[in-house]
Amino acid sequence: MKFACTQLSLIKAISTVDKAVSTRTTIPALKGILLNVKDNRLFLTASDLDLSIETAIEIQAESEGSVVVNAKLFGDIIRKLPSAIVKLEEINGKLFISCLGSEFNIVTLPADEFPNIGMVNELHKINLNKDIFKDLIKKTSFAASIDEKKGSLTGCLMQFSDNCLELAALDGFRMAIAKAALPGENKKVLIPARILTELAKLLNDIDASDISLILDEKRAEVFMDETRVVIRLLEGEFIRYKDIIPKEYKTRVIVSAKEMLNSIERASLLAKEGKNNLIRLEITDGNIEISSRSEEGNVKENISAETEGDNLVIGFNSKYISDVLKVVSDDEIAFEMGNAVSACLIKPVSGDEYTYLVLPVRISAN
Repeated sequence: MKFACTQLSLIKAISTVDKAVSTRTTIPALKGILLNVKDNRLFLTASDLDLSIETAIEIQAESEGSVVVNAKLFGDIIRKLPSAIVKLEEINGKLFISCLGSEFNIVTLPADEFPNIGMVNELHKINLNKDIFKDLIKKTSFAASIDEKKGSLTGCLMQFSDNCLELAALDGFRMAIAKAALPGENKKVLIPARILTELAKLLNDIDASDISLILDEKRAEVFMDETRVVIRLLEGEFIRYKDIIPKEYKTRVIVSAKEMLNSIERASLLAKEGKNNLIRLEITDGNIEISSRSEEGNVKENISAETEGDNLVIGFNSKYISDVLKVVSDDEIAFEMGNAVSACLIKPVSGDEYTYLVLPVRISAN
């Protein structure tokens, strides 16, 4: 294997695939990137078995071949090289790298030690608008559990029905649902939330307005420009999340999302010093008082709001509320609550393009 390419194109390709490099594995090849030279193109592939990313760049090849290199070391070397032509050659288990006055050689692994990611059988194909899909991921993936023991709750449920795509995620303390009008056949799949987050980052770097999602029973595949992403789907049943959405409320508040976020972030400066990032909301006619206290001190914020129904004092983990306010784009947002111990819904003032549910924290009303 011997070829040359620009340092800039190689950096971009490495940055694309290294999102799939495994950081927790005992398999050396999964800590690496597979380099495969074929037809004057360099294919780079990384995989942690749940997520696999392959991308390709144009090169000047003298001979074909494939080899696995340590992802971190290879990436660090290429990023530190001058912005010029890089020459690479594999000889007897080592990769020789040269660029202007710099020369490196690093130990490699045989290509056959890298897992074959293969192709996904096209049982279903769905075309998605890139920007809409990215927005749905942004609005939901943060609410999934990060505890691997929670199985299906580490994923986002993607559900296509009635020309609508809906994503849902929950972790036992909060829930996020977002949907948009998108044509497609009825289908639902469960995709790890952390992988959807990485996919959204990749979507930022492509020019195409639409992408294709290929599905079989166990995997999903996304094609975008010169990059292919293969995702292993989660198994198991997702919770019947619509059954836990409250159907009525006793207190409703319409408030500026930006003003609410700014006040909560200031209040949480002290909440972080206490327990559970706890903030206290006291809702009265036309006003919300947001307060927090800890051994370091206390804080109180007042913001005007359009209120309806009963006055209420309720506590929340400030992070769960601010996470929602950071991803919605509406100027105003509605909070609907039953009482101090029942779930709070956060919704658009009108419409149903997103719904958030946050469980309160028990507090003293005094």
